[in-house]
Amino acid sequence: MSVLRRLLVVIALALVPLAAGTPALAHQQKRAISTIAHNPRTGMIEIAHQVPVHDAEHALRAQGAKNADIIGSEKSREAFAAYVTRRFLLQIDGTLAAPAYVGSEITGGSLWVYQEVPAPAAGKAVLRFNSQILTDIWARQENRVNIGGGTKVETFIFHSGAVPAEAALRQ
Repeated sequence: MSVLRRLLVVIALALVPLAAGTPALAHQQKRAISTIAHNPRTGMIEIAHQVPVHDAEHALRAQGAKNADIIGSEKSREAFAAYVTRRFLLQIDGTLAAPAYVGSEITGGSLWVYQEVPAPAAGKAVLRFNSQILTDIWARQENRVNIGGGTKVETFIFHSGAVPAEAALRQ
């Protein structure tokens, strides 16, 4: 490798950390990730939704909020969390579930929204679910739903207008 090429590689690698703070990363990522897992210690089915903060703020503005500030405003954060809970469908063994809202937090550039619902007594169930989070804002929105945890995760991908998917609740 020539000296010039090595120098360019070193400069490029040095600039990568600086690029992390640039506005380029503030563009919509158009991807949300939800995880549904059974917690045997609590007897609950736990649902965690991860949405980029910038996407959440953009969605609130699209819905008419003038000062959407997910990081600085608990009101904005709670408004978006309520939106997320309305756009995520869950049925357990054919019965529509209404997961309780547990809370939200910001980690890195993501807003996490947490929900839970009691698991069936046997701990086994067929889940039917659909994630339409932000699909009303962006036609190209992609939502991933992971069922289970650890090394046994099954992933489903949803877009605008997608039909619900089914999976067995994993222990």
